[in-house]
Amino acid sequence: MINSRARETTEAIERLYVSMRHLFYRGFFKPSGVSGESLRKLLMIIAPEIYGSMGIPNKIELDGLLYVLDRLPEGIEETPFVHLTSDEGFDKGSFEIIIPKKRRRNCYRIDAYQMNIEVLLGRSEIYDILTHLTFLYIEADKIRELAFISDENHRPTRTWKIIEEVALGEKKFSRKEKEVALIHLSSLLGRTFDEVLDAYNKFGDDNNPDRLFKIIYHLGKLSLEDYLGTRDREIFFSAILRERVGHHFFGEKWANKVKETLAKNDLHMRPLHIISANMHSVKNMLYGHDAVGKKATNTADYKLYEEISNKKDLQDKVLKYAEQQGLIYIDDHSGSNIDVQIIDLARTDLSNTSLKDLKFQGDDVLLVFDYAFGEQAYEVMDELLRPYNFNEEIYTMKVRSVSVMGKAGILTGGKGDIMIPTSHIFEGTADNYPFENALNLEDFEDDDLKAFEGSMLTVLGTSLQNKDILSYFMNSSWKTIGLEMEGAHYQKAIQVASKIRRHISEDLFVMYAYYASDNPLETGSTLSSGGLGLTGVKPTYLITQRILEKILGAEKE
Repeated sequence: MINSRARETTEAIERLYVSMRHLFYRGFFKPSGVSGESLRKLLMIIAPEIYGSMGIPNKIELDGLLYVLDRLPEGIEETPFVHLTSDEGFDKGSFEIIIPKKRRRNCYRIDAYQMNIEVLLGRSEIYDILTHLTFLYIEADKIRELAFISDENHRPTRTWKIIEEVALGEKKFSRKEKEVALIHLSSLLGRTFDEVLDAYNKFGDDNNPDRLFKIIYHLGKLSLEDYLGTRDREIFFSAILRERVGHHFFGEKWANKVKETLAKNDLHMRPLHIISANMHSVKNMLYGHDAVGKKATNTADYKLYEEISNKKDLQDKVLKYAEQQGLIYIDDHSGSNIDVQIIDLARTDLSNTSLKDLKFQGDDVLLVFDYAFGEQAYEVMDELLRPYNFNEEIYTMKVRSVSVMGKAGILTGGKGDIMIPTSHIFEGTADNYPFENALNLEDFEDDDLKAFEGSMLTVLGTSLQNKDILSYFMNSSWKTIGLEMEGAHYQKAIQVASKIRRHISEDLFVMYAYYASDNPLETGSTLSSGGLGLTGVKPTYLITQRILEKILGAEKE
């Protein structure tokens, strides 16, 4: 039964992406039209864990709604027209830039009816946005069906009138009246008063305490207008976006800036170690103790790193000190949204770090760049590893290692645990990438965090996974330990560059390690249940320590 359901889900995911790609090149579609209905049906078949009760007609999914709205621009629930665009100069106008809480993308409220979302990260970002919007419209239509009486006049229920009154803010409510309104809201949403009160606090803040009421009201209102035909909801893709996607437009600009910076600082012919990670762990490990005046031991100082994570003034202090010691920071303006740090190890004093016992004496360079998103990982790595023309001379970088550290969903453990992949399985394709990982379980056996080794599933979208397909990959001979979105894309670019195109030497080693941000097989542990917070500090820095030990130790040998 599980295998049958897993096959059904896999087929639905593949069909969903084919449909989205078709609609993208077509240029527009209506969420309530034939095409939009097709996307809805496929999403309902998949029934992703992250969208919880999406398939229950009389219950609105609140955690999933919060997860989605944190990744879409504020006000998206008010605009029937959504335009996905490339970087087309909107920042040159007087439009206010809206940046979603959990996604680095520029969005613009063009007028009362239109929201523009800049898509710079490739197809994965398009699929991500369309999946979230499809979920949003499913929930909106459920709200409309619960809020209006199904007759020819579609009269609002008494509950809806109360919600409207709070949302429009035309009357000041006492605390008692607000609680009564929340009881009515919970009745409409099919949720307990406790659940709605919790959601009310999560959605709102001091500046906009009634945000949940407003979101529910506008979603229902736009759904009704669409249903009655007074104003259709529509999604458009700009011609410039359709022209640029798949052509490495932003990745090439990003990579050229990075290689130009290496060359101008005479670092382009040095041994190079590329690390895809966050923008803090390597920097804090190499410069944190000296920056704050604290003596290091030969183990990672988690308390110090947690303190730095909590205090903006300490973060600024570490960065300033690091730049004084030669760290070069590239604040990305290419459109790729990937910042870069270049660290000359020949200028880096390791004597007051947890790596001091290695006695490293090399002149290697670390190139640390921020997380990519899905297919963008192939674009940026492929462009980065290409030969570069500097002063009329073509040079090939001396890449010694490539390391990837990130967050991922775990299948065999819990939040904060560590995953060491031995291969990447690319979901929905026949493309699989086995490799020799320079990291292994023995590197983490003396620590109190749990670590797991096995294949990793590179998924088309984390928001599309359900228990059936993940259980299949975990329990079958695939023996998959987790899922993420970039691994197969990175490894594809590395193999193409080293084994086929000969852009870099084959004599390099790779390191992949992930720490668990969620467990999609556990209720209450999916991405929509919230982030790791400071629980992620220890696995982040433990992996960073092991990566740097391998880099410095290998060069020492």
